[in-house]
Amino acid sequence: MTVSKFSELGLAEPIQHALNSREHINPTPIQARAIPELLSGRDVLGIAQTGTGKTAAFALPILHRLSKGKRLRGPCNPRALILAPTRELAIQIGEEFRAYGKQLHVRHTVIFGGVNQRPQVRALRQGIDVLVATPGRLLDLMGQRELKLSHVEFFVLDEADRMLDMGFVRDVRKIVATLPAQRQSLLFSATMPNDVAKLAGEILSDSVRVEVTPQATPVERVQQNVYHIAAADKVSLLAKILSDPALSRVIVFARTKHRANRVADKLSRSGVSAEAIHGNKSQGARQRALNRFRTGHARVLVATDIAARGIDVSGVTHVINYELPNEPESYVHRIGRTARAGAEGVALSFCDPGERDYLRGIERLIKHRLTVIGDDPSADEPQHQNKPRKRSGRPWHKSRRPQGKGRSGGNSRDRQRQRPQAA
Repeated sequence: MTVSKFSELGLAEPIQHALNSREHINPTPIQARAIPELLSGRDVLGIAQTGTGKTAAFALPILHRLSKGKRLRGPCNPRALILAPTRELAIQIGEEFRAYGKQLHVRHTVIFGGVNQRPQVRALRQGIDVLVATPGRLLDLMGQRELKLSHVEFFVLDEADRMLDMGFVRDVRKIVATLPAQRQSLLFSATMPNDVAKLAGEILSDSVRVEVTPQATPVERVQQNVYHIAAADKVSLLAKILSDPALSRVIVFARTKHRANRVADKLSRSGVSAEAIHGNKSQGARQRALNRFRTGHARVLVATDIAARGIDVSGVTHVINYELPNEPESYVHRIGRTARAGAEGVALSFCDPGERDYLRGIERLIKHRLTVIGDDPSADEPQHQNKPRKRSGRPWHKSRRPQGKGRSGGNSRDRQRQRPQAA
């Protein structure tokens, strides 16, 4: 079941009023598909990117069902538990619950590490309905017997792929083991690698899968080139490209945390100011690296896909895929970081022999063959109808071409404005 308006969902009147006051009339695709399932009591596996309105997709039905159920609020014993990987996301989720539930008399609090725990404990002792938490602080307070989870009716694991990337899988399993067997559970993830799928199988029961295709970045505004190159030669090619000062603000993507560190270190030793950002770095270290990149003190940010999620830096001139992603959708999100606010951008990809299947998957998704720089090892293979072009010179410089026209015609920014606003 899907709906076209929030008013069709039968949400509690105070929630509907809060939606109207924020001018949220039409649900986003993830909301339209997930909310009816959650209202019916089903466990849900949600696959959606940040910015799709996924927080409201679980906050609204949880608030509705809490408002309709018996008030069992007790000290240190929440009825809904939402786990988030970072303090920033936890605060953001808490704000959504506050905004939509302010007229419901539903109490919520947010707990996370790195700050004095006394105010958090005080809020728990006063009695709460909704608890938003990071795993570390939650386990700390459980160990101190300041918190029990025996009354949890609703459990949400948000950004599960990022949670696992940051090393929280053991903590998550410890927390889940203390939850009541009779509960409604929801797991959200932007991607679904095997380890996340396994965790979902442990947490969810008879779940429905709700998947929203990522909103495509206007790839037609991004000049896309690919180098076929041996893996051992990638570092030297990257250094050569970055010797051009025209590449003034660059994001380099690697598939693993180890590779991101290694590439950033080699660039720094070669005289290129670079920072790495990934899940093994502390929140403070990630923020410092991002600030150096945003202020121009670092020209290059080397990132993994999950760590880069939510980063919004204007003026990125180039994206370089040092390693191709094994999920084609990630390629679209990567290159979109250099085509913000209607600007054009350049995306360069390095493809070693072991990554050619990844490249084929990307080209199938975007329905476009990337321009090949140098020799094309696929020349002896059967060609697709859309044969790749070859280009020489300085392929990392922007070429002149019309802006804003997509494959289906029309202005891509106008098409973006027609999408529902994420509640």
